[in-house]
Amino acid sequence: MELYVGRPNVPDVKGFTDRAEEILKNRRLTNNGPMVRELEARLSDYLDVKHVVCVCNATIGLSVAAKVLDLRGEVILPSFTFIASAHALAWQGITPVFCDIDPRTHNIDPARLEKLITPKTTGIMGVHIWGRACPHDELLSIARKHNLKLFYDAAHAFDATYQSRPIAALEDLSALSFHATKSFHTFEGGAIVTNDEELARKARLMINYSFEGADTVTGLGLNAKMSEIHAAMGLCNLDAYPTVLKRNREVYELYRKGLADIAGISLIEYPEKEKNNHHYVVIEVDHDGYALSRDELYRRLQESGIMARRYFYPGCHKSQPYASQYPNTNLPLTDRLCARALVLPGGSGIDRVGQMTEILRMIKV
Repeated sequence: MELYVGRPNVPDVKGFTDRAEEILKNRRLTNNGPMVRELEARLSDYLDVKHVVCVCNATIGLSVAAKVLDLRGEVILPSFTFIASAHALAWQGITPVFCDIDPRTHNIDPARLEKLITPKTTGIMGVHIWGRACPHDELLSIARKHNLKLFYDAAHAFDATYQSRPIAALEDLSALSFHATKSFHTFEGGAIVTNDEELARKARLMINYSFEGADTVTGLGLNAKMSEIHAAMGLCNLDAYPTVLKRNREVYELYRKGLADIAGISLIEYPEKEKNNHHYVVIEVDHDGYALSRDELYRRLQESGIMARRYFYPGCHKSQPYASQYPNTNLPLTDRLCARALVLPGGSGIDRVGQMTEILRMIKV
């Protein structure tokens, strides 16, 4: 038995092959074709955001977002995130400044963030970890107070809300991930989403080399477009998404019941009043109350074919090149969480009740 975190959801095969045949028949494979335009329009409706600009992946989406916002100097973000969040900035010569987290939410801590602002700071990148929203109102207040741009890595947060508002519509803009391991995917891909028409216009130009018309280049751009075949997968997955959500929630609830009485193991909860895709089943392992350390449990599960993941170990600030560049970064709460967090297989990664039983048996040492 091998069970994986982020096992890809696969939609109706016939529906996908029909769309693939249509693409080949039209011989329109890329360059803002009809499938991409349809996906952007449907996502705009589904996510309740005015502008959706589909891109080849979320890392490029974040990088384009930073460029659209004219960020330079320093940008503050959490270290407890996937390394792509920092790389998207560093590739442009922007210095990522790592902030500690709120241990209750695992998201960036606004109080600690404000202390990191310098004359070189131009922006804040919030990351909606596990799809649970950052404290947007507090971040927005800080951004306005210090005249900073605010944008979000919303890779985990497809279809999530903040105070009943769509996360996709928060200021200034957000980048979504449609990687194969996400609850909604396009094989590989992502999107820049915003309610700001001018930011959307700039992003759309930038992802196509900044061509305005057939032969007029108006600025610095790159090739970040989504292809038609990726959009076709997205359209099929959007049709299937209600089923995905239902399965994610069912599996999450089974974990909640199964883990409830295990001392030293706490399951990360999702706010009941907010929408969340329940894609991530995350536990914290407290070695003071549990027989094993997080890493001992991790190895025990891996050896049994249960491919749990240590997100986001060891933290961006302890990964290269940042560990060498900023050796004195002190983030005790991030370090503590990196030593405790473990992501378990969820959603369509669990096919049968017996698989769930085996996972729980391995945890109940």
